Amino acid sequence: MKVAVIGSGNIGTDLMIKVLRLSKSLEMAAMVGIGPAPDGLARAARLGVATVADGVDGLIALPGFGEIRIVFDATSAAAHRANAARLAPHGPRMIDLTPAAVGPYVVPAVNLEQHLGAPDVNMVTCGGQATIPIVAAISRVTPVPYAEIVASIASRSAGPGTRANIDEFTETTAHAIEAVGGAGRGKAVIALNPAEPPLIMRDTVLALIDDPAPAVHDAIRASVQAMVATVAAYVPGYRLKQRAQITPLDGQPVHTLAAGNATHQVTVFLEVEGAAHHLPAYAGNLDIMTSAALRVAERIAALEAVL
Repeated sequence: MKVAVIGSGNIGTDLMIKVLRLSKSLEMAAMVGIGPAPDGLARAARLGVATVADGVDGLIALPGFGEIRIVFDATSAAAHRANAARLAPHGPRMIDLTPAAVGPYVVPAVNLEQHLGAPDVNMVTCGGQATIPIVAAISRVTPVPYAEIVASIASRSAGPGTRANIDEFTETTAHAIEAVGGAGRGKAVIALNPAEPPLIMRDTVLALIDDPAPAVHDAIRASVQAMVATVAAYVPGYRLKQRAQITPLDGQPVHTLAAGNATHQVTVFLEVEGAAHHLPAYAGNLDIMTSAALRVAERIAALEAVL
């Protein structure tokens, strides 16, 4: 299945390299940028990939555009809204790596099969891809009235697009914690860590539950372990730092709007090391996005091959 990538920055370039190196079902048809100078376009040209330097209009004018079945958008939330509207009449499926949330949220380990027919799917955010599977793992065992995630990423791995989308990051991730993760209320926090040398992505999931039964706690830990293995199947650097902690609240301050009758807090610590296909290994936040997007595209290709 022929695919194109819009956005010739770090995320788009890493995604292109993953398609070229890792995928047996996708063919890289075009890399799209703005202006002839971006490094991503130059690298695409060196790798034999067709390049477009005048955005979506240039992609539509590209010979063979009608054969492109999937378009990845690795630009910005505002740009994706415009790109999606421009491409919609032409019919390619869109996989959105921005927080625009035009289409349904997709976290492959949790709900990929539900949205394979959607014309535009949203990959939420890096923090969402890392943490929502854990919220879902807990909520499939017991109700989660409130879940909060904290994503800490190396400042060096946050480019202009990431920084421009900080507000959308927190809003989109919080909504997806509820819609995909199953929490009653969700909250997301992102921290850009300026440490040198840069630290890899680390994520914390805090979930409130109302079930003191030891058997339920054991089931939660098992569910979390199983979910980590599922995500690690397509993001090899994704790992649990220690066994999930489940502690009684005992009057500790909690989110007053969402605590309800919660009696315990589940705390899960994660880290995500990048595969270093194009980006440095510390940029796990970007690697998990491109890995998740690749997983979605390959599943779409597999389904269409059967049909």
